[in-house]
Amino acid sequence: MMLVHVKVVFDTELWLWDARRDESWVFVSLPVDDSEEIREVTAGPRRGFGAVRVRATIGGTTWVTSIFPDSGSGSYVLPVKRAVRRAEELDVGDTATVTVELVDV
Repeated sequence: MMLVHVKVVFDTELWLWDARRDESWVFVSLPVDDSEEIREVTAGPRRGFGAVRVRATIGGTTWVTSIFPDSGSGSYVLPVKRAVRRAEELDVGDTATVTVELVDV
């Protein structure tokens, strides 16, 4: 088994997924080029919805979660949970520097 280390750092805007109005899911989108690289190194069977396990960092907050492919944009999206947004004083429309590192690859 080959271990692959992929770490992506990017600035992006937080956005609200409005498909389900009764829930407030907030995401950031990974750059398309980086998403293509992630797709290449994680080819093969994936978790539900094509999820890829990652370690994400915004500011001083790091957590383990999954990124999901967005068929519309060709990029992966990272959910940013409320606890992270509160800790880093971020809201929808704000720009954040995000680090995403693949785990279990």
